[in-house]
Amino acid sequence: MALTAGIVGLPNVGKSTLFNAITQAGAEAANYPFATIDPNVGIVEVPDDRLDKLTELVKPKKTVPTAFEFTDIAGIVEGASKGEGLGNQFLSHIRQVDAICQVVRCFVDPNITHVSGKIDPIDDIEIINLELILADLETVNKRYQRVEKLARQKDKDAVQEFDVLEKIKAGLEEEKPVRSLEFTEDQWKTVKGLHLLTSKPTLYVANVAEEEVADHDSNENIQKVKDYAAKENAEVIVVCARIEEEISELEPEEKAMFLEDLGIAESGLDKLIKASYNLLGLATYFTAGEQEVRAWTFKKGIKAPQAAGIIHTDFERGFIRAETVSYDDLLDAGTMAHAREKGKVRLEGKEYIVKDGDVIHFRFNV
Repeated sequence: MALTAGIVGLPNVGKSTLFNAITQAGAEAANYPFATIDPNVGIVEVPDDRLDKLTELVKPKKTVPTAFEFTDIAGIVEGASKGEGLGNQFLSHIRQVDAICQVVRCFVDPNITHVSGKIDPIDDIEIINLELILADLETVNKRYQRVEKLARQKDKDAVQEFDVLEKIKAGLEEEKPVRSLEFTEDQWKTVKGLHLLTSKPTLYVANVAEEEVADHDSNENIQKVKDYAAKENAEVIVVCARIEEEISELEPEEKAMFLEDLGIAESGLDKLIKASYNLLGLATYFTAGEQEVRAWTFKKGIKAPQAAGIIHTDFERGFIRAETVSYDDLLDAGTMAHAREKGKVRLEGKEYIVKDGDVIHFRFNV
């Protein structure tokens, strides 16, 4: 499933260090602006305790987790919407992602320069958001002029689009991102067709110092970011990118011990991966057999045949039924046979909307 979350931020806030930790891909992380020019794309596994439990239950020959893409996008600077720095290139890379993880520097380190010369996370956020708003405003203004002529001629589709463009234009001029505006379901279809930068779902990643990772409540900068994010119903994930990069190189047992020593139950990266997965509107269903237990990513709201097609197009084309049991019911029963005895296994048809945690065996005929 080719959905990707883009890691965005000003230069030297820890984007590439975070990307290295997530993907162990070795993206360059140097102490100067524009160290990253081309976007780095990496695949990350989605941590899911349910997959481990199913593996214990079924004892398959192999276990395959689900995954999705993170993209590390070079640092944006003030004036990017006008081509400053490598602005046009960077904005085009942001345009290609489906969700935005905006990394915000909340740590103080005199050895790592800040492009603005000071640590002010809200100022950093507003610089980036304004550049994205200005880029969107340019896109909307161009489209606005073309659609306005058609709307005057009473073209039905043009009238509907023009209404949406007017609302977006007014919001952007007040420096409101498109995602913060309210639209009907039909209007959202028009909005999505415009591919605007500020319409993309966004979360904020507060990057803290090593000594603050276990107890970051005293960090005033984090609270400022949380207050800002709350205004647009966005989530904030707190990480120490430098520590996460170290953790990513450890074996699972060593990782658990390291986290325990730090006094935290779950790594910041695991939280970020899960939050990004959710931000993209993704969920997981499972297939479980003697050969393989596997997690599959799907877009929330799809029906059983489309979910089957994620495995293979033949499954969708020849779909008959989806033999389905919820993860909780299967775990409670202990085996698929006992789940059947308890009446927990259902035969679902073409209209069934797949749920997160479903364990499915697809019946098909081609």
